[in-house]
Amino acid sequence: QVQLVESGGGLVQPGGSLRLSCKASGSIFSIVYMGWYRQAPGKERELVARIRSGGSTNYADFVKGRFTISRDNAKNTVYLQMNSLKPEDTAVYYCNVVGVQYNYWGQGTQVTVSS
Repeated sequence: QVQLVESGGGLVQPGGSLRLSCKASGSIFSIVYMGWYRQAPGKERELVARIRSGGSTNYADFVKGRFTISRDNAKNTVYLQMNSLKPEDTAVYYCNVVGVQYNYWGQGTQVTVSS
């Protein structure tokens, strides 16, 4: 049984920062990607950022220069540092862990950017 436990969401003012964390626990081996997606009301889920086990990263254009993804392989944990947040960043953020034969999703954590 694999669990993804997300934390760090909340309400923040425009220009503020949040740090999301996602820890994978259970029988999980050979992770290829760990990443974050988001889904705003009425919109499709979209990639925010992902990171390979070797450390290479991919970012959506709309977060480049503002968000930073990192991971701790020993702890099977992925982080998303979000700076200069905008109201349009408001969404439910989902952790995603992908291996050769599996693809797990977290339950999501709400991020709301509002004054």
